[in-house]
Amino acid sequence: MGDETIDRARAIGTAGLSDALDKLGLAGAVPGIVPFDPRFTICGRAFTGQYEPVDSLGGTVGDYIDDVEPGQIVVLSNDGRLDCTVWGDILTAVASARGLGGTVIEGVCRDVADSLAIGYPVFARGRSMQTGKDRVRLASTGRPVRLGSVLVHPGDIVRGDADGVVVIADEHTQRVLDLAESIEDAENSIRTAVVGGQRLDEARARMGYHTLQTKADAR
Repeated sequence: MGDETIDRARAIGTAGLSDALDKLGLAGAVPGIVPFDPRFTICGRAFTGQYEPVDSLGGTVGDYIDDVEPGQIVVLSNDGRLDCTVWGDILTAVASARGLGGTVIEGVCRDVADSLAIGYPVFARGRSMQTGKDRVRLASTGRPVRLGSVLVHPGDIVRGDADGVVVIADEHTQRVLDLAESIEDAENSIRTAVVGGQRLDEARARMGYHTLQTKADAR
């Protein structure tokens, strides 16, 4: 069965969703996490995983991938570490074969060429060749994690494109999508008016362009 909410979110770019979050005073725009290929797009519900440093008890980077449902977005927090990876070619191959929606990492990824060759979308803070094995271990799955300052719960909507990543908390989805669609309608009306010969300042004034993203109580 399809997910109409995901279909609606997929039809809106991260810029429009970010504007809607701003207007509602909600967090969700994630700075600094970008796709390895600007053509990569993702939209799906979050499957979360949290990493922590290895101690004397040891631990592994985890074999959770078979528990992720097709279409879900793997959201991994390595607390922004840039010195070791939590995703590579084997996970890319399995995720692509199983129809997962993509991966977002609060940290870095390796084997980037495989992601690009397969066309599997990975969004991360960077890339590095150094393994996470014996450096970090999987502490948990299915619990809230952070992408920068944004808290991601399992099941939240994760949308990504060339501009970056936006997270929509499940309880706010309807409000955010309704508002984002209205913002996009207004901007499309401006484009149509300008192409038709109207002055940009007049078209923007008519559609209230400069306050489309402004919080209602701040106007």
